[in-house]
Amino acid sequence: MRLLAFTPTGGQKQFLLMDRAYAGKKMRELAGALGYEPVVPHKRNFKEQWAYDKELYKQRNEIEGFFRRLKRFRRIFTRYDKLDVLFAGFILFVLIVDSLV
Repeated sequence: MRLLAFTPTGGQKQFLLMDRAYAGKKMRELAGALGYEPVVPHKRNFKEQWAYDKELYKQRNEIEGFFRRLKRFRRIFTRYDKLDVLFAGFILFVLIVDSLV
């Protein structure tokens, strides 16, 4: 939750696609207070039910697929590079390789 407080919304409405593990009232209120629109389905055993954008929530799978493709490159997740510039450059390289494959 601390990391979420440091991410700026830029003054525009932004959606926060969250996993059901973060479906608690406290987390959704924090996201709303920071200017995000939380998109998370309720757990099946919750008494409180709320509406969410189901089509937008399906896009969460694309984000998880992106990180799954990044994991193929061990260098990124073990963080061999000491400088942030080199690390960001290698992520850019991985994105280029991924788009060509």
